[in-house]
Amino acid sequence: MLLRDILSEDDPQVESVARLIARATPDVIALQGIDYDHDLISARALVRRISAHGHDLPHVFALRPNTGMTTGLDLDGDGRKGRPKDAQGYGTFAGQGGMAVLSRFPVVTEDVRDFSDILWRDMPEALLRLEDGTTLLPDRVKKVQHLSTVGHWVVPVRIEDQTLRLLTFHASPPVFDGPEDRNGRRNHDEIVFWLKYLDGAFGARPQPPFVLAGDANLDPIDGAGRKAAIRRLLADDRMVDPKPMRPAGVAQGNGHDGDPRLDTVDWPGPDPGSLRVSYVLPSADLEVLKAGIVTDATNRSVEDASRHGLVWVDLLLK
Repeated sequence: MLLRDILSEDDPQVESVARLIARATPDVIALQGIDYDHDLISARALVRRISAHGHDLPHVFALRPNTGMTTGLDLDGDGRKGRPKDAQGYGTFAGQGGMAVLSRFPVVTEDVRDFSDILWRDMPEALLRLEDGTTLLPDRVKKVQHLSTVGHWVVPVRIEDQTLRLLTFHASPPVFDGPEDRNGRRNHDEIVFWLKYLDGAFGARPQPPFVLAGDANLDPIDGAGRKAAIRRLLADDRMVDPKPMRPAGVAQGNGHDGDPRLDTVDWPGPDPGSLRVSYVLPSADLEVLKAGIVTDATNRSVEDASRHGLVWVDLLLK
């Protein structure tokens, strides 16, 4: 499951988020857009609010994200260092808009794999070569620039006598750049990373069962971005796309070609408008019982909590 845009505990938005998650009653939830602090104070505060609404998620996991992490370089060329656009991932402070995993079941922390510090240049077939043959990143940037905007984690969760691996990430939006398409290229490579990981390019391949759950910031049909990345991911036969949908009659078309029932976020129109950017993709061995997207038509608190719907999938471990 996915949710974004969580603020401090005393913000009314947190109460909306907590109420929404409690009503959804997830066993495991991958949160996107939650600020990170070293002692996980923010995440644990949210867990307390969820518990107050009747659902316990006692196991909390998070790592420092790349957002706001200094590079020591002037990445945006404005003549100044230490600005949000000079960080590994855009952030006005270290840890802004990170990720967290909340679970009813224990996280096997000693087996977590964190790929967030992999350099972009070390990504196989990275899109760092421009059409004119020049390189996208200067050598000084290549030496420090991470692939992950926020992070790429593999988080094992122990469910009775089985281990389910949660693959989670939050890719860069493929906009807010220039004709070189820096963010679009990074978004592409952040998504394709998972295919390379499943191929064994970054060590041992993950053993099923696993679930890839994250914000790809890319719609396979509509909006900006290099569509080949998400289309390859959705077509990979090692995973299934349960195609979670909004309740019938909720979504409205915005001139796009994709099925609006699949859209997971409602940005102001006409551009970009509603898009499908968040995904929960179980490994092919798992049985999908049902799936959906919680939106403000079924739970008003979504509108207060986030413009992103909460994507959920019910699975049966075999």
